[in-house]
This record gives sequence, C-alpha cells and structure tokens, in this order.
Amino acid sequence: RGSLKPLVAQGGRRQAASTPALSSAGASGSPPSVGSAKGSRPGLSTLNRSHLQRLAIAQSRVLIASGVPTVPVKNLTGSSPVNPALAGITGILMSAAGLPVCLTRPPKLVLHPPPVSKSEIQSIPGISHSCRKTTKKQAKKGKTPEEVLKKYLQKVRHPPDEDCTICMERLSAPSGYKGPQPAVKPDLVGKLVKCSHVFHLHCLVAMYNNGNKDGSLQCPTCKTIYGVKTGTQPPGKMEYHIIPHALPGHADCKTIRIIYNIPPGVQGPEHPNPGKSFTARGFPRHCYLPDSEKGRKVLKLLLVAWDRRLIFAIGTSSTTGESDTVIWNEIHHKTEFGSNLTGHGYPDINYLDNVLAELAAQGITEESLAQDKD
Repeated sequence: RGSLKPLVAQGGRRQAASTPALSSAGASGSPPSVGSAKGSRPGLSTLNRSHLQRLAIAQSRVLIASGVPTVPVKNLTGSSPVNPALAGITGILMSAAGLPVCLTRPPKLVLHPPPVSKSEIQSIPGISHSCRKTTKKQAKKGKTPEEVLKKYLQKVRHPPDEDCTICMERLSAPSGYKGPQPAVKPDLVGKLVKCSHVFHLHCLVAMYNNGNKDGSLQCPTCKTIYGVKTGTQPPGKMEYHIIPHALPGHADCKTIRIIYNIPPGVQGPEHPNPGKSFTARGFPRHCYLPDSEKGRKVLKLLLVAWDRRLIFAIGTSSTTGESDTVIWNEIHHKTEFGSNLTGHGYPDINYLDNVLAELAAQGITEESLAQDKD
C-alpha cells in the first residue's frame, strides 16, 4: 500500500515495455509485478483492487497520449469476464510481438440527438410548411407512347454500324425485342436529341411501356433524362425542421432533422406485384443534414424528390432479403446523428456533394426548383 506516484511515473517511463496496460475493468487477473526490481517499492500483489484500477488507468492514459495503437474491447464494464479475458490475450500477443498496446472501450453508436422539446424546434427559413405528403403525378392522358417519345427523338435514315443496346441486335437489322409488340415498325431507328444515342424505335417504345409511363424517358446508355422523371414511392409523410444540436464536423451550425413515415399497404399498378401487400420496416426514419447553406439546398432538392416519388420504392431489401417492402431508392441519407460507425453518419466531408450528384442522376437540380414552382 505504498505511494502510487512512483509506480505511475515508472509506468510512464516503461511505456514501450511488453506488458499491456489494462483498462479498469480488465484488471481482475494477476498482472506481472513491476516492483520486483527494487525492494523498496511494493509489488502489484500488495495493492488492493482500487489501487490497481487507478494504476491501470494512469498507464493507459500515458500510452494513449504517446500514440500507442488501441484495441477496442466490448463489455469492459459488464459482469462477464469473457471479453476482458479476450482483450488481455490480444494484448499479450501484441506485446509478445514487440507492439505496445492499450485496451480501450469502443465508440458508441449514436443514432438520435439528445431529447428536444417542441419549443426548441424551429421551422426552416425559406421553406414553407414543415410537413409534406406524397403526391402522385400522372402522365397526361390521351398520349400514346409513340407520341410521348416523338418529341425526344430524331429519325435516322442510315443507322450506324453498331448494336442497339436494348435488344443487342445490329441497328441495320430489325429489332430483336420479343415481348408485346408496339405499334412501331421493328426496323425504324431513332436518335435521342440530347445525348445522340441511337436505338430501335421499337425497343424504346417497349422500354417506355415497361416503365412508369409518366411522360419521361431515360437513356439506357448514359442515363440522360428526358422530361420529368417520377418514381413509384408509396403514400407517406415527410417532416422537416431545425433542432438545436450540432452534427460532428458541423459544430458551427444547428441540424436539419427529416422524419419519413410510410405505412404498409397494398401495391398499386405501378409496383412490382400489383394488388399484393407490402411491408414498411424501420419507420419513422430519422435523417440529418447540417443547417448550412449547402444543407438547405440539399433539403430543397429532397423535397422535389419526395414530390416526384423518388426517395423510396417497393422492392427487395439488400440488408434483410425481404421482398415486397419499402426500400431506399438510390438517394443516400444520413441516419446516424452523433457517430459514423455504419457509414450513415457524420463527419463525412463528401456527403453533401455526393447526394447532390445522386439527385442530379435522378434529374433533380436547381433548375428543378423553378420547374416545380411553375
């Protein structure tokens, strides 16, 4: 029960030794004596548990400050000795290889912010309302697929010597599409006016008929969008407001919180299995953006994507394998508030730029804001 100060100082000087520093809850074993060199100093076997814990903590702090690599260990504060024992073995093996090691507790997953009262929630300047429900925009009735596509195409009298990327037959030969036959001759060829990619008209009409039939067309080669692309997102509600907490990496501003809520229901004619029920797991889903100039820009574009039914879809979950369920639709969101352990949180310096690119791939840019106002 001698003074701990000499031992702590000694631990700091011997930080490169092979003995791993154990955390407070991992000191239940019998660590090797560090006081045997001098008889005047007590060995660890003479210290009680609290002194050992304090010594271990001091040694850990010295090692961490010196840049020694740390090994995260779960359940260090629990009653089970299994994980601390494995941590000790890991430390012994690393020290046997000449690597100093310090055992630390792993970072915690922080999905939600601290509790926020209603009085602390603020509306977002420049954005009307704080809630929006799904709207379903239909293509104008009376237009045939041929009439819709006509404004996006130019006829090609002399097709180039290449394949149609839809049916994979030569453009100089008739279309190889074998499904329901459109009312277009299979040997006609057209060029899209923006991107100049060439296809059989027969194939383009068939592709349009297999989609949403919403009056838009997306080039299958370069993904250029013609018209206004809409999706098949089922009915739901989107809420958005400001909360008085900062995201990691955005300490200079508050946070925009988005809450999506979609209930289970029955699939419509635009969905994979019309008439069959679909599930909606994990709702309401909370997502976060920094309340910065770029963060508000992303929110405005997400509202356009919501109105166009492009944020969610019905399909097969890539995480659970469940079919006929609501899934994300190629526009990534951040669902972790105070961590980034799963890759869906902050800090992430590239996220806002990445999501702007994903929105642009769906045909949603700043020009879309003016289009929606019109």
